Order: sequence, then structure tokens, then C-alpha cells
Amino acid sequence: MRALVAYATRTQNTQKIGELIAEGIRSSGIEVDVVRVRDIEKGEDLERYDALAFGSATEGEDLMWGMGKMLKLAEEANLKGKVGGAFGAYGWSGEAPEKIYGIMKSNFGMDMVGSFFKLKPEEIEDNKEEARAYGREIAGKMTK
Repeated sequence: MRALVAYATRTQNTQKIGELIAEGIRSSGIEVDVVRVRDIEKGEDLERYDALAFGSATEGEDLMWGMGKMLKLAEEANLKGKVGGAFGAYGWSGEAPEKIYGIMKSNFGMDMVGSFFKLKPEEIEDNKEEARAYGREIAGKMTK
């Protein structure tokens, strides 16, 4: 089994959260690729994964442009029934992870974990284990 953690970040905070989520997935013995969304060139590149976690920082109450572009590519892929999770860093409002979660669930028909995961930059250090636990939740859904 293999998982993908793909993120859009400006200040590397969403990347840090994604790497912690990947640690949680790996701790369950599952291989994980962690990539920036700009490195995903076509939707079919996503189909080889059993689980996908997409993350974006919130900018202006929305997800980052790069994540939006990658989600458009993902529309071309068959992700129905694959395990999914959504995450991100935010400063004020934090809408991006919830929006990504909704798209993954409703538009792509993915088998989503219980909720999205978001942290403010100043919360990351004290919540590393919670981020890893989110990764383990993704892994647990993969192995059911």
C-alpha cells in the first residue's frame, strides 16, 4: 500500500503538518510520498495511491492557487473509494482544509477520515502528536 501527502504552502507551515501526517502513516508500515502540489503534473499520477492527503494553507478565506490547480487535475483521476484526508495551516479563519475535505468527499467520492485537520503556525510544535495521529487515522482506514 502507498499513500500520498500533497501540499501547497507559502511559509512551510502546511509542509510541516504534512510531514508529521506522513510520519503517522509510515509508523503503520505504509509507504508515503510527500510532494508539493506543483510537482503533480496530471491527474492519473494520483491513481497509483491507495490514500491521499491534500493540504493547503488558507489565503483570503480560500485554498492556495496551487492546490486549486491540483484539484482540477484530480478531477481527471478515478479517486472514488480511495482513502482521503485534508489538512492545512492558517492564520485567521482556516477554511482551506474544510473546503478540500468537501471536494474530496463530494466531488471525488473518496472514503474520508472523520474530519479535516488544521493548525495555526504557533500550534504546530505543541501538536505534533495530533498531526501524527491524523496520519495513523488515514493508515487505519487503509488497512480495514
